[in-house]
Amino acid sequence: MIQRPRGTRDFLPEEMFSRRKIEEKLREIAERWGYAEISTPTFEHLELFTMKSGESIIEELYTFKDKGGRDITLRPEMTAPVTRVFLNELKSSPRPLRFYYFANCFRYERPQKGRFREFWQFGVELIGSDKALANAEVIALAWEMLKSLGIQGDLRINDLSILREKLGHLSQEEQNKVLRMIDKKDLESVREFLRGKMEENEIGGLLELVNFRGSYEEAGEIAEISETLRELCELLEIYEVNYSVDLGIARGLDYYTGVVFEIYAEGLGAQNQICGGGSYNLARVFSSIDAPSTGFALGFDRIMEICEKKAEISKPLVLVSTDGVKKEAIRLAMEIREKWPVVIDVMGRSLSAQMRYANSIGAEFVLIVGEKELQKRKLTLRDMRSGEQVEINFEELLELLDKKREDRVCD
Repeated sequence: MIQRPRGTRDFLPEEMFSRRKIEEKLREIAERWGYAEISTPTFEHLELFTMKSGESIIEELYTFKDKGGRDITLRPEMTAPVTRVFLNELKSSPRPLRFYYFANCFRYERPQKGRFREFWQFGVELIGSDKALANAEVIALAWEMLKSLGIQGDLRINDLSILREKLGHLSQEEQNKVLRMIDKKDLESVREFLRGKMEENEIGGLLELVNFRGSYEEAGEIAEISETLRELCELLEIYEVNYSVDLGIARGLDYYTGVVFEIYAEGLGAQNQICGGGSYNLARVFSSIDAPSTGFALGFDRIMEICEKKAEISKPLVLVSTDGVKKEAIRLAMEIREKWPVVIDVMGRSLSAQMRYANSIGAEFVLIVGEKELQKRKLTLRDMRSGEQVEINFEELLELLDKKREDRVCD
């Protein structure tokens, strides 16, 4: 028997129904905030990702040569592809541009709880501004999305300029290396790397910063807080977003330029980060165009693990019919599907076998259609939960299904 590839998953109907409902909720919120959906190819030229992250990232990617000999990779994230679209198609458009996306991404890494080789992200990119107003908007949007799903997040914010100022005498490449270590919380490696490049008291001061987490006021007591971070904190208060300043948030990706943030959630074990983002200027990496931007990505699979608002798939009405009225049953099913999901027998089963099938799939209602019912211009509706059975006409059936639909919406 052929198994699915390691690090991937199959989603059965019940789970897919719930995933789609939650996806719809996130889309609705993004569009209310003025963001429009964007979609990019599942695979891109490898250069799109090595230009910003270096050749070392290739080990983490699904790469291959196409039949033309070109180096191609399955997308590992969406920020670079969205920036490419901006540069290819929209660089002359009025700014800022507000996009959202829902996409599957791929990374070749060891599968573990909360980490898969194929995973889904829901994210937004605001292209054209990395000011405090822009950062506050995308952070508040991420917060609103999680809040709408009943997820209480632990939001932590930082401004990388604070750490970069402490590392100011190092080269850009050395700074990026230190920030990647900080992102991984590998502080011993930070100390070892900086030994000989900084005084011991300077290293100690840097590590004190990295270990700080608290209020904006407390952060100001141990570090010179940037004007951007000060303004951001004020704006988040207006948005009624709960946050803390964590000077150890570094994100680990070279293209982040200023404000960065992460949101953590309970119930996910070690892999509890559910959102990450910040300000960047990838357009300058790929071109000479200056387009400061900001955005975030939500880990959709992690959301699904802890989301309280799982949707229950609607059970279809099963239309049971005798052999003599199969054509009439098809016409009837087509009309009822305007109001409710309907399935009919396609196996040539007997009436009793059709009833057993309806019971086995958990059908809420069974509609029985036979010659006797058609002669009386009535339909027999059986509630499979209560066992109650009534004769009704077609108009009464539609009214009943309308009421059932309204009750489900209210629930």
